Amino acid sequence: MESSAYTKPSQELVRDVSIIDMGSAEKRNSPRSLWQAIKRSARIVAYCLALSSAILMYGYDLVIVGTVVAMPQFQFGQRFNEMYIIPSMWLSLWSVSSCFGLMFGSIIGGYFQERQGRRVALAVGSFLSAIAVAICYISDLPDSIDARRGVFFAGKVFQGACIGILLCVAQTYMSEVLPVVLRGPIIAFYPIFTLLGQLIGSIVCYTSLKYTGAQSYRVCFASQWPFSAVPLILAAFLPESPTWLLRRGRPQEALKAQKRLDTPHVDSVAVVASLQASIIAEEEEKGNTYIDCFRGVNRRRTFIVAVAHLIPQMFGLQLLATSSYFIQIVGMSSHNSLMTLMLGVALGLVANIASMWTLNAFGRRSLTLSTLGIVMVLWLGMGIAGIFEGIVTIWYSGITMMIVITVSGLGSWPASQVIVSETSSLKLRSQTLAIGWFTAGVSTGVFAIVLPYIYNVDRGNLRAKIGFVMSGIAAVGSVLVWLFVPEMKDRTAMEIDRMFALKLPTRAFKGWQSDVITPSETTDSDRGV
Repeated sequence: MESSAYTKPSQELVRDVSIIDMGSAEKRNSPRSLWQAIKRSARIVAYCLALSSAILMYGYDLVIVGTVVAMPQFQFGQRFNEMYIIPSMWLSLWSVSSCFGLMFGSIIGGYFQERQGRRVALAVGSFLSAIAVAICYISDLPDSIDARRGVFFAGKVFQGACIGILLCVAQTYMSEVLPVVLRGPIIAFYPIFTLLGQLIGSIVCYTSLKYTGAQSYRVCFASQWPFSAVPLILAAFLPESPTWLLRRGRPQEALKAQKRLDTPHVDSVAVVASLQASIIAEEEEKGNTYIDCFRGVNRRRTFIVAVAHLIPQMFGLQLLATSSYFIQIVGMSSHNSLMTLMLGVALGLVANIASMWTLNAFGRRSLTLSTLGIVMVLWLGMGIAGIFEGIVTIWYSGITMMIVITVSGLGSWPASQVIVSETSSLKLRSQTLAIGWFTAGVSTGVFAIVLPYIYNVDRGNLRAKIGFVMSGIAAVGSVLVWLFVPEMKDRTAMEIDRMFALKLPTRAFKGWQSDVITPSETTDSDRGV
């Protein structure tokens, strides 16, 4: 599949690097605190913050199925042994619907944004999302319960595809415009806004319990429309990605867009020249298609991106997203389960905000390994508690899930998103990130299908003993990270390219030092991609 008609970049702006005042360059490359870096790149931070509205929609969609199906008024369930449940088949299908759509939406988004640009792709994904919400809103109109379930499934698949487009565009844009020093803290917006979306969704669902009949869950669906509108409005004001414009052979437009992104204290000519130099350095790589992501050195980079996208499932994100329903299966009341969900999301949100510091202070690899290890022990404890039945098991399970999301929010979850953005090359960035989100959709879908069959009362009936399963999955995740994910903190795009080109072993990345620092690499260390 051809991503775009690649245009050989002009070297005009690269020659301009020679006229940059060296004293100014040294000042740009002097160490700065995180707060100083934020002030220096305030406009970029603001645009990334606004772009995170797409991530907010993703978080809301993650929790909406798990929470709405737990509402007594939801008209899609049935009675089973004196309990009102959703059949495991439909619970799995609804849980996997968004993931299924995400898989194809991300691939479409990666292809479309390379042809039409980041802004157009953002607008299209947002507009289609509003239509998907409308389908979910009217899903209870058919007379047959199976027809209602089918329409709801179709709406969630469509919504997942739209979210896949938006996530792919947002991550690509952020990774292309952020300076190296802000790459970790700002890309941590992904889990922060995912959790914020979950928190808003759980609050909306909780307050909707006061309504009767269909209005209770229709309010939850309708509340997604404002989330769809924000990216559409943003697309009208967002500067196009300078990297994309350069790759399309439009250097002057790239410079104009970069000036809109930069504050007056930043030399935009130097930034664009550095980007141009990085693109020219990758000229020797042939091809610009999805297939090229699996050729040569890019095969390893694509695999690492895929592993990083598996990390959220390794610490149990899918089970946490449906915790309101799951904890009711363990034995908690519907009101207490929603309160537990909201408290857990709030704790995870605070932890992910704190990760803006931990990601700047510690390596991505060490943070991921340490937090996955802690999570493995926590899940094991819940599994042991599940052997015994009673009120202690119920509350122990709820507390464990809150601690898991907090620990993961400090390390493995935000670190996984930074690893994804650091690993992909400039030339194949949108395609590699699209493959990453496709992997995320597949893994989330698999877990969404399998987990209900493991813990639900009409199938495996493990309930809290599923902790044993989750502990084993966290252990597998730790092994994958240890074997394949290198440390790339504070590395420029050119340094990362060189380390992969040299085929350094995973654990050799951290201590590797470049023996040659080129002028373009020096500039790139201030405005990395």
